[in-house]
Amino acid sequence: MLPFLFRRTFGAIVTLILLSAVTFFVFFAVGDPALMSCGKNCTADNIALIHQNLGLDKPLPTQYWDFLSGIFVGRDYSLGHCSAPCFGYSFATKQDVWATMVDRLPTTASLAFGGAVAFLVIGIGAGLLAAWKRGTFLDKAVTSVSMILSSVQIYILGPIVLGIFVYSGVMDSPKYVDLTSNPAGWFMGLLLPWLVMSTIFTAQYTRMSRSTMIEQLQEEHVRTAKAKGMPARYVFLRYAWRGSLIPIVTILGMDLSSLFGGAMITEFTFSLAGIGRLAIDSVITLDLPMVLGVMLFSAALILMFNIIVDAAYAFIDPRVRLS
Repeated sequence: MLPFLFRRTFGAIVTLILLSAVTFFVFFAVGDPALMSCGKNCTADNIALIHQNLGLDKPLPTQYWDFLSGIFVGRDYSLGHCSAPCFGYSFATKQDVWATMVDRLPTTASLAFGGAVAFLVIGIGAGLLAAWKRGTFLDKAVTSVSMILSSVQIYILGPIVLGIFVYSGVMDSPKYVDLTSNPAGWFMGLLLPWLVMSTIFTAQYTRMSRSTMIEQLQEEHVRTAKAKGMPARYVFLRYAWRGSLIPIVTILGMDLSSLFGGAMITEFTFSLAGIGRLAIDSVITLDLPMVLGVMLFSAALILMFNIIVDAAYAFIDPRVRLS
């Protein structure tokens, strides 16, 4: 297990370095970062001063090394010392990039966690129910609804849900409330975004859990358990359900990046100030430090969760061995 984790961690670090290098040099190919930072009515003297303050007068490889080393040991700017992990200062707000991301993280983390719980519970539950009642009207109804929901997009469903529940006065506008200070407000404030964001994922996991459960019910060890006279419900939950988790966990690992993309669109649709909304605003304003920070932070989280998912295989199914 440990050699596997070391290999995957090393590969993740290499991936992050390559991503940061590509993004860094692409922004310089688009234009001068000093112009992005200077804003309107910028003079040549202002641009020269920004070049000096941000180290843009150095060769590109040196600038990239300064950026990369600043993440681990910090870096000095004209605005002051940026403590590690330092991703620089935003061109738009002049605020510390890391501090801004940390401030936005609870909103995105709450949205992603709640959405994942929603689509896993609803999707897997509906799929198992459809497999248990295979061939019945309930099975056909669940399958049909999942097919319809899979074609609905967040940016279409979001405004519809807002019109039905918020603009009509049935519910308050979605917002983030600190979980520790007001758990009920936190839940109600994010309930609609959770349900909307989880819609597409719910449909996918419903179909996947149904098909994998039906396959597991045909496995030899499941038929053997039935032949021994074990109750059908016990065999369904104890033997077949556990084996059906492997492909679901695999898809969950791949869906983590999609989950972040869904959070971006959901935050924009419901006007939630999270990292996803921050990423969109930073790309629009060409805020290089913020884009780099958000990209590396998000990629690191996705890679970390993928490693955890891969390592979890051995605990879910004893037949799986890590090589």
